[in-house]
Amino acid sequence: MALEDMRPPIETGCPDGFQYMHPMMRRNFGLWAYHEDPQPGVLLHVAKSGEKVWTVRAGTQRILDIFTLRKLCDIGDQQADGYVHFTIRSNIEYFVTDEAKVQPLVDALNEAGFIVGGTRNSVAMMSHTQGWLHCDIPGTDASGVVKAMMDELITEFKEWNMPNRVHLTTSCCQINCGGQGDIAINVQHTKPPKINHDLVANVCERPSVVARCPVAAIRPALVNGKPSLEVDEKKCICCGACFPPCPPMMINDAVHSKLAVWVGGNHSNARGKPTFQKLVAAGIPNNPPRWPEATAVVKNILNAYKADARDWERVGEWVERIGWPRFFEVTNLPFTKYHVDTWKGARNSLNASTHIRF
Repeated sequence: MALEDMRPPIETGCPDGFQYMHPMMRRNFGLWAYHEDPQPGVLLHVAKSGEKVWTVRAGTQRILDIFTLRKLCDIGDQQADGYVHFTIRSNIEYFVTDEAKVQPLVDALNEAGFIVGGTRNSVAMMSHTQGWLHCDIPGTDASGVVKAMMDELITEFKEWNMPNRVHLTTSCCQINCGGQGDIAINVQHTKPPKINHDLVANVCERPSVVARCPVAAIRPALVNGKPSLEVDEKKCICCGACFPPCPPMMINDAVHSKLAVWVGGNHSNARGKPTFQKLVAAGIPNNPPRWPEATAVVKNILNAYKADARDWERVGEWVERIGWPRFFEVTNLPFTKYHVDTWKGARNSLNASTHIRF
């Protein structure tokens, strides 16, 4: 592409998405009559004008190298109409207006090692934070967990076996910026950070670190004659927010950093109110490279959901119908003291909010 043909950078906001849309989709924007699911991974949209467009969806690993991107784009140029779209769950979608191109496109993707699926009542591709590559508060890396779990769940991605769509999320911090998923896997630190006092003065801007702590557990200190920091372990909630501005405050630990599984989150308000996810399993070993313990818990929950839920019930709706005691019975998960919210600082925290007073 010649330099004069490149679009100028847009300094604020997102670029206009219409310039990248398939022409047939632009013509019929907001004028769709209905859609169908011809086969797993393929969507058919029919406009009121009678025009049709098929979408073929394939999963990717999200953090893509240039060679994989070029391969995906080559497939779009050779087998589709040259237009692609990345979804929020790291899938790539191709668009064709000729039904005869659909199966050759699916075959080309499968031959290149990409998995077609993730539509209708399937396990969608796991969304995850960018980990150490981009995330602001990573105590561990989420990408490996995604790879290990999707290797085990790939059949559920390719087929329509679930009662409804299942969204999985992973997060490399306890805040779970990956979003509210039907099932979420988050890192869970169980010990306050270990501080390398020899490095703090050279690496950390101490006032920023003190301000970063959400529970005011960090304060300046003088250790061995050097400016440093100290942590009030009674206040510390082990969130890891201090680690990014001050790497010498190492929160990640091979023994004490665990994984936790949460269930029932849903951003949508289509059929009910948005819901927060609830903790169902804590203290799971953070055991790379395959994370077998965490994968076993997730598969166990999915199998119970698939066997017991009604058609088109989401995971949270299923749990709400059968009740939490029954959920722990059918999944064989132990109910422990960690499932009960006994944090004494909750009242003060909520009273400081602009939304809640009690």
